[in-house]
Formats: sequence, C-alpha cells, structure tokens
Amino acid sequence: MANALERIQSAIAQNKILIFMKGNRNFPQCGFSAATVQVFEELGAPYETIDVLSDPEIRDQVKAYSNWPTIPQVYIDGKFVGGCDIVRELHESGELRQIVKGATAASASR
Repeated sequence: MANALERIQSAIAQNKILIFMKGNRNFPQCGFSAATVQVFEELGAPYETIDVLSDPEIRDQVKAYSNWPTIPQVYIDGKFVGGCDIVRELHESGELRQIVKGATAASASR
C-alpha cells in the first residue's frame, strides 16, 4: 500500500480540482469545509473531495505537503490554491472562475 505522501500526490495528479476537507461534499464536517464546497457548487465545477477525518495520516501529511496548517486545502490543476478564505476571496473577485475554467478546459481538450 502506498504511503500517505504517495496517495496525496496521486490524488492531486488524478483530479483537476481536489479538496482535502473534513467530511465530504455531501456531508461537510466543519463550517470552513462547507463554505469551500459551496463555492465550487456555485461555480458548477467538477471536483473531488478527500475526507481527512477518515485518514489521520493523510490529514497530517497534507499539511506538510502544502506547508499550510489548516484544512480544507484546495488543489486546482495540480497546484495548491489555498484554504477557505483564499478560495472565497478568489471567488468574490471572479478570479477563481477563470482558474477553474482554465483547468477544466485544459482537461477537456486532452
């Protein structure tokens, strides 16, 4: 079985938009995770989630991987974007829609 770091890297590589969060898209387990999911639902963007509560190893290692101390963590097109506050700011400015559009358009053309 792959170690936590390998599983994190693989999940990021396999998903254009990935949220490491507490809970899942249908049942977020904290307000910040719920707010982050809501943003991507509003955008209508295809995304995947990984529940860090169900895997403490992933929960610890994803923080080290991104050098970011909190959950949720959003990755788009393989790049770390940030947590809830950054995602909300990018959404309010319209920049997140462009980032998502670029990532999903690139995958559609492959």
